[in-house]
Amino acid sequence: MGTVKIMPCLDMKEGRVVKGVNFVNIRDAGDPAENAAFYQAEGADELAMLDIAATLENRKTRLEWVRQVSSVITIPLTVGGGINSLEDIELVLASGASSVSMNSAAVKDPPLMRQAVKEFGPGRITIAIDARRNREMSSGFELVVSGGTKPVGRDAIEWARACNDAGVGCVLPTSMDGDGTLAGYDLEFTSAVADAVSVPVIASGGAGTLEHFYDGVTKGKAQVLLAASVFHFRTFSIRQVKEYLKGRGIDVIL
Repeated sequence: MGTVKIMPCLDMKEGRVVKGVNFVNIRDAGDPAENAAFYQAEGADELAMLDIAATLENRKTRLEWVRQVSSVITIPLTVGGGINSLEDIELVLASGASSVSMNSAAVKDPPLMRQAVKEFGPGRITIAIDARRNREMSSGFELVVSGGTKPVGRDAIEWARACNDAGVGCVLPTSMDGDGTLAGYDLEFTSAVADAVSVPVIASGGAGTLEHFYDGVTKGKAQVLLAASVFHFRTFSIRQVKEYLKGRGIDVIL
């Protein structure tokens, strides 16, 4: 299994960190640079920053936000939202990101995903896979895009395999049914993705208790544990999460 990493997530809108439930009911969670510096000091292994409105508003990720956040941290930063071309990836990386996360653009244009891996290397390309439950899909999970607003009629697990075959470095599955609910990661979805790919999986969406983090590793089979609400609203510190995991036999860096 290897060392498990903790990855706070900055969901961005209008220059602020925000957090919603099931991708809606957004509330403010502070300044991005302040949050980023705080999380690094707390012991975060990596950081994600997702411009949640970029695709819906048909615009690019705001590069000034990337520069602000990357300037105050030294840990890896993954940036997503509105990344639709090789040029977009180049600009985001040049602004200080370590890697990019693509979702809607990869679904719309799978060759772009393969070109990105070839151009920038697998370690710099993460594919976010948003899904919702749908019994008509063979796996029971349907792929959704555009910030969780558009189902595409494709099986999410089949898409995870396609991303793996394209050579991406990491996948980030999020269940719309669990996002922001604090009811726990969607372990069925996360583990199904983990079983379908050979690259690291980032568990995302719904962590609300210390046990949820443990379950994300042991049942969800994730190597990276992403969370937002519990960190933004100070339910737990990153240190608390890591000490809990270590106490239960999970390898983490304290």
